[in-house]
Amino acid sequence: MNVILIAGGWSDEREVSLSGAKKIREALIELGHDVTFFDPADDFKNLLSIAKKADFAFINLHGTPGEDGLIQAVLDKADCPYQGAGAAASYLALNKAASKEVFEDKGIKTPKWQLVTPVQGRETALELELPVFVKPNKGGSSLGMSLVKKAEDFPAALDKVFAMCQSALVEEFIPGVELTCGILDGAPLPLVMITPKADSDFFDYENKYAADGAEEICPAPVDDSVTTSIQAQMIVAHDALGLTGYSRGDFIMTESGDTYLLEVNTLPGMTPTSLLPRAAKAIGLSFSDLIAKLIEVGMKERKN
Repeated sequence: MNVILIAGGWSDEREVSLSGAKKIREALIELGHDVTFFDPADDFKNLLSIAKKADFAFINLHGTPGEDGLIQAVLDKADCPYQGAGAAASYLALNKAASKEVFEDKGIKTPKWQLVTPVQGRETALELELPVFVKPNKGGSSLGMSLVKKAEDFPAALDKVFAMCQSALVEEFIPGVELTCGILDGAPLPLVMITPKADSDFFDYENKYAADGAEEICPAPVDDSVTTSIQAQMIVAHDALGLTGYSRGDFIMTESGDTYLLEVNTLPGMTPTSLLPRAAKAIGLSFSDLIAKLIEVGMKERKN
């Protein structure tokens, strides 16, 4: 097939996107596809015309555009199938506050939260007990995130977010172990346990992408009951957000065994060592197998 590989873009996660695209390109060629690389940051005005000539689009964008549904909306206009969630579901899932409302409506535990906008300003009152995380309401890779332990540091944390995003999600800090759960073609994948470096407060950008970053164990060494519970919650969240194809949810498990869903990613990282490919490998899918499966599912979902 003629496949356009869409990566790069203009978000703060551009370099992460480009890094993953290299291995995806290799896998697509290994699978026998003709690959055209497309970076929306360089040539956005030609996306519609290029997509009309393609058989499939593989999207490897993080943040906006990509996870906000814009690229998907254009591809829909071109009748070009792609992997993962559609435009509306992508937009909903990228907004952490909106997603949390969906989780709570479905009875899924999520940390207490507060949304702060520039209209409210940096002097807005903190409604949660310290410590709290302050993070961009739209975005990923832990960019712009702060762990605030003192009230006087709260305005600066908001400034940091407002410099890159129009709203800040303030979230209660829940100590525990981070676990992720992927969904592939409607079925849950094995859990991955993440242990940040000893000198880190949380799973930040360096932990995620540095060579000596966090330890990631799959399948996660937790009780079967925890695995079953998180997988069930992830299926509910995936369906409630209207997602298709694949996704990955990030959870925190406390010492007492309670679990909280933080957020759901519609375009998970796709290097061979990223969390979702690592979970797919645990069930026998190589990186190329996973790429092939995502194309198969995307074609099936959007064949009409």
